[in-house]
Amino acid sequence: MMQQTAEALREFTARYVQHWQQQTGHFPASADLLGVPSDCIISTLDDRVLWQPQPFTLPATLEAVERALDIQLQPEITAFYTAQFAGDMMATFEQRPLCLLQVWSEADFTRLQENLIGHLVMKRRLRQAPTLFIATTDFDNEVVALCNLTGEVIIEEPGTKKREVLATSVKTFLNALQPVSG
Repeated sequence: MMQQTAEALREFTARYVQHWQQQTGHFPASADLLGVPSDCIISTLDDRVLWQPQPFTLPATLEAVERALDIQLQPEITAFYTAQFAGDMMATFEQRPLCLLQVWSEADFTRLQENLIGHLVMKRRLRQAPTLFIATTDFDNEVVALCNLTGEVIIEEPGTKKREVLATSVKTFLNALQPVSG
């Protein structure tokens, strides 16, 4: 399942890069990542960086998250966050706009793990099923996440019990995404 998830992410990323090149004539661009070091950067412009995905160079594990909370994570979340370094990618899922979160650099991977731990601690305090975020939406109170119990991709409002299943797996979710360029 890990390999299928990683492959689905790489396939979506390739579609995303191709979409950018067809729409703009260049690689994906990000103003948010300007000044943030990464091997993904291929060019720095005045107001943005152009980037392309790079191989993940760290051990492909979220063991620090598992150890911190004494939890076994779904293998798909590990595959999702350790398949590559890349910029966040805008997409739609069934007409819903979202931003697929990605690891930008080795330093960003450390920050991501800290944020996942914080999210899981909050879920535990609220006595809710553990989830791991993979995307944001246009609404500050919504997040797209992997349910660690079922492996389903859901949209939820952190701090509430409101949740909706979007896909049965991360692979299915990624395969249904449509890239959006800035």
